[in-house]
Amino acid sequence: MKVLNNDEILERLKSLNGWNFSNNKVEREFQLNSFSDSLSFIIKVGIEAEKMDHHPDILLHSWNKVRIFISTHSAGGVTENDFKLAEKIETIINE
Repeated sequence: MKVLNNDEILERLKSLNGWNFSNNKVEREFQLNSFSDSLSFIIKVGIEAEKMDHHPDILLHSWNKVRIFISTHSAGGVTENDFKLAEKIETIINE
């Protein structure tokens, strides 16, 4: 699996709302309406990630904020799969 270079990553980020590149990962923080909404969102992301066999780091904090970090650990950086998962997460948050 090809690791994307910084220019490729920054170009791909232009099509994603609110995502950033930091510490060799793409990441975004989501603020939801409640603790229950946050947990529900995490479960939906987890189900989709499992279907892709691609597992992000997920942090729930401040009762309604979820931060997601995505990279392809086995490749040692950000790959096309990371952007596919980020796009899927965007679909989930916009449901």
